[in-house]
Amino acid sequence: MVRFVFRNNTIERFFGSEYAFSGYDDVSNIPQEADGYIWWYQVPIKFEQNVLADEIRGYAQKLNYVLSQIDEKKSFVAFTMDILYAVPFTDDDYQLQAAVAEYNNALYVAEAGHKNVKVIDITEFTRKFNTSELFDWKFYFISQMGMNPKLSKDFKAWWDKKQNSISLKRKKCLVLDLDNTLWGGVLGEEGIDGIKIGGDYPGKAFLYWQEALLALSKSGVILTVCSKNNEQDVLDAWDKNPFNVLKKEHFVAYRINWTDKATNIKELASELNIGLDSFVFVDDNPTERELIKQMLPMVEVPEFPTQPYGLMSFFKQLVEDYFKVYSVTDEDKKKTEQYKQNAARAQAQASFTDFDSFLESLDIQITIEAANEFNIQRIAQMTQKTNQFNLTTQRYTDADVRGFVDSGWKVWCISVADKFGDNGITGAIMVTPEGTIDTFLLSCRILGKGIENAFVKKILSLLANAGFETISAKYLPTAKNAQVKNFWEKVGFTCTEESEDGSKNYSLVIKDAEMGVRNFYHITVK
Repeated sequence: MVRFVFRNNTIERFFGSEYAFSGYDDVSNIPQEADGYIWWYQVPIKFEQNVLADEIRGYAQKLNYVLSQIDEKKSFVAFTMDILYAVPFTDDDYQLQAAVAEYNNALYVAEAGHKNVKVIDITEFTRKFNTSELFDWKFYFISQMGMNPKLSKDFKAWWDKKQNSISLKRKKCLVLDLDNTLWGGVLGEEGIDGIKIGGDYPGKAFLYWQEALLALSKSGVILTVCSKNNEQDVLDAWDKNPFNVLKKEHFVAYRINWTDKATNIKELASELNIGLDSFVFVDDNPTERELIKQMLPMVEVPEFPTQPYGLMSFFKQLVEDYFKVYSVTDEDKKKTEQYKQNAARAQAQASFTDFDSFLESLDIQITIEAANEFNIQRIAQMTQKTNQFNLTTQRYTDADVRGFVDSGWKVWCISVADKFGDNGITGAIMVTPEGTIDTFLLSCRILGKGIENAFVKKILSLLANAGFETISAKYLPTAKNAQVKNFWEKVGFTCTEESEDGSKNYSLVIKDAEMGVRNFYHITVK
């Protein structure tokens, strides 16, 4: 069954045919077969403020009743309440505002007490419109619509972004120009002290912009630079201009040269080992933006503000369109440092002629841990974001993963560290109670060191100890995972069926499997 919406007014136009709906203000029917639930209650039309306030408080009680009746393994999204129409008769009557605030707070309390509940602030959408745009009496009287149906297209676009946020989907890398983008003026013409950053306008606007970008990077967004400039001039500006908030160490990689920016961005993608569709390119020059749009259409290219005072509004839109997620994991916060560590690993590898000697020198530490409340969110996030080394590319929420564990699935994740640093949780495997590997994935950050082989062999050993005799697996092809097409064969599985679309089914008798792991992988199982 599709997701089920509890509501107190007509809302079908805003969600569409892929949803089912309750009756108005009706919680007597709670379909247990629903894939997930949405709670949409808004301020009803009533004129006695005390009666209206009491009714709103009653909605919170209904919410708690519904939560007590549904499966906590299924996602539950609750929208906050906003006042679209109200007529208090005196200026000192705050009953309605107090009741709405109390109700919204009850939603956040429910979220804190239920792992499957996510609260979405409806005012993030409604504040974009004035009162006359939000509420139309004609549609209310005709079909009891609490919000103007003319906004349904805008709402669906916003709701799609919020669903990506809940699924922890976002772009990975922000590519930034420098001159008239990170600071005002042209460095090569105005010098280190002449560029505009800090002080009065427009320098203050660029200062705020850099502070905002630094905060964004701390949430896990990778910052890079692609600029037509003399590299040494930029390095000197980063080092010597005290007003620059963003310095060399805040960028994971950069291309500062006179090569065309499309070539440079492709090189950055290769260096970071992430897809071009994970990039957002920001440049003040419309010609450069058009080049990237034409040459690299998978890269997002937002329009840059024509005046520096537009930077703060631009930053807000940039976050909302590409980088906002419902919550940030510990691994997200470490992204910049982890990608820098990968660059150090690449440099170290270049000094070795024997690859095994290089791997041994890394002192690779692999920790395998069963899914728990501390890592489930990260496991779910990896299913949403990992594309290249992902055998089936199944997309799951944290509620899904929690449900699998409760249903008897074996779910593990790995953390990988070496002498250069800790990559955090970077891989996962999910095995059904029947012994089918539903999901096997690794982050691109740890590929190229044979960790995937060590991981799967250790998992097979754990499954053998758990009493499994035969394991099945599959490969489902996508546009991005061709590199793992033959992975299961390489680790000893036998292909039992191959379909015309390229998907494959595999089987392995565990007692016949080679489960030895090279001694330079130091594995701990928790």
